[in-house]
Formats: sequence, C-alpha cells, structure tokens
Amino acid sequence: MSTFTIHDLDSAPEGSKPLLENSLKGFGMIPNLHGVMAEAPSVLEAYQQLHKLFQETSFNKDELTVIWQTINVEHECHYCVPAHTAVAHMMKVDAALTEALRNGEAMPTQKLQVLHDTTLAMVRNRGHLSEDEITAFYAVGYKQQQLLEIVLGLAQKVMSNYVNHIARTPVDEGFLPFSWDK
Repeated sequence: MSTFTIHDLDSAPEGSKPLLENSLKGFGMIPNLHGVMAEAPSVLEAYQQLHKLFQETSFNKDELTVIWQTINVEHECHYCVPAHTAVAHMMKVDAALTEALRNGEAMPTQKLQVLHDTTLAMVRNRGHLSEDEITAFYAVGYKQQQLLEIVLGLAQKVMSNYVNHIARTPVDEGFLPFSWDK
C-alpha cells in the first residue's frame, strides 16, 4: 500500500498544478504516477519533458513500445507494464508485440529483437555494450543516434519505475485490465 500522496489539482503544490493540467489534457485523466510525482514539481516536470522528447525521437511506435516495455519488465514495474500496455493499445501497436514483451518472448522481427536485446543489455550492464552488441545493432540498420535515444528512453523509465517502486503507486482503473506480474 502506498503511503505517498496521489495529488490532484486541488492538493498539488502550486508548481505542479499546471503540470497536472497538462496530464489531464493529454490523457483525459491524471495518472496516479503523475499524482505521486506532483509532490516534487521538478520531478514531474522532468518526467513529462523526457516523455515528450522520447516520443519525438526517430523511433516508430513499435520501437518506442519495445524500449519502454523492455525496461519496464526488466525493472519489474507493477505500474508501468500495464500503463504502457494501455498506451500501446492507444497507439495501435499490435497486441502480439505487447504480449511478447510482457511475457519475455521473442520479438516478431529481427530488427525489433536486436532493439530489445540492445536495450536489455544497456539496462543490465549500466550502459556498457560489447563490440558484438554494437555491431549487431548497426547491422539491422540502426545508427549512433538510436543508441543515444535508447539512453533517453532509459532515463525516462528509470524515473517512473523507481518512483513506482518506492511509492507503490496503485495502478489506475483504466490500466487494471492490463495488470502484470513477472
């Protein structure tokens, strides 16, 4: 059970109120994660900015989903796995891809598999990649830009996954159909 306050527009610190308004406009609700982060306005602002910037990278919707969910599953985030499953459905990502990610199964294409493997190696090895891993990443068509963009996605997910771990953020009602346990 969470002991953290899940702020709304009335209870949030002044610096978080416009940020929560952005959440409400963007999602049609204030996700519990944002409500928790609102306790520290700079944290919520940084998270929202990282989310926006990561969505503006060169990755398509399937690739964004692979990166987000690879990190979420590896970090065993009880909140972000269902939340990003819902986001993937809203983005019209093939449900087979989201299920493969949630269940640790093979990706549907070699390129997505290499993206998954590279992201997982970055998480597990704290950014250290072998020459073979980098060569495999480039061999499927990715470039240095995409390696750096994975780091951006990782920064965003570390923020949300770690906040959810310490706050035990309850999963929003709309994400409950996608609940997940490792």
